[in-house]
Amino acid sequence: MTFFFFFFFFKLVQCLITSNAGNDISAFGFCCCSAQGLDTVEDEMEMATVRHRPEALELLEAQSKFTKKELQILYRGFKNECPSGVVNEETFKEIYSQFFPQGDSTTYAHFLFNAFDTDHNGSVSFEDFVMGLSILLRGTVQEKLNWAFNLYDINKDGYITKEEMLDIMKAIYDMMGKCTYPVLKEDAPRQHVETFFQKMDKNKDGVVTIDEFIESCQKVSVKTPLKRQTPISWLVLS
Repeated sequence: MTFFFFFFFFKLVQCLITSNAGNDISAFGFCCCSAQGLDTVEDEMEMATVRHRPEALELLEAQSKFTKKELQILYRGFKNECPSGVVNEETFKEIYSQFFPQGDSTTYAHFLFNAFDTDHNGSVSFEDFVMGLSILLRGTVQEKLNWAFNLYDINKDGYITKEEMLDIMKAIYDMMGKCTYPVLKEDAPRQHVETFFQKMDKNKDGVVTIDEFIESCQKVSVKTPLKRQTPISWLVLS
């Protein structure tokens, strides 16, 4: 896999696990490609050569939290690595696995791919990439919480069940591998799920709604500054 996607997924892993969610997009641009000589007309012509034609930059600028210049930089890197204009799930998994050689990230990458693939067509387009990145890097706490809920709600029925949360937790533990310190107990994922539901399932009906999820996660701000909160921290600190 090439540098643009390695760098993107490194930043994405940081965003989901440990990073400040306010990282500046300029880091992507100057590591993905040279920012010299970027030309709007040239970029527009390049867009016409790929199989998937992205929406106009002006529309993406209006829909996301990126400037047109930032979108041009992101698109150039995306197009260079994905001439077809899309990323399929197998490529996504292969890239993501590079950052967790000590574990198995396949299942978590599958869940993450589905969160980015908002139209559920089996691929992540430039638009999907931009909108997900916009939320993760520059979204409000509310937007990040909605994104995280969608990640945990595996079957997209509007509820998080214990089975879904257990699948997510097992995927996270598998991804981190057996080289963690202290060594994790085998039943740690299930124990974490029970703690999660004790705090979030307010009416004890066996599922967590978006309202329950948001209300509980907002309390994390007492433990962690807002700028350091991430989808994973809302789960782990819950």
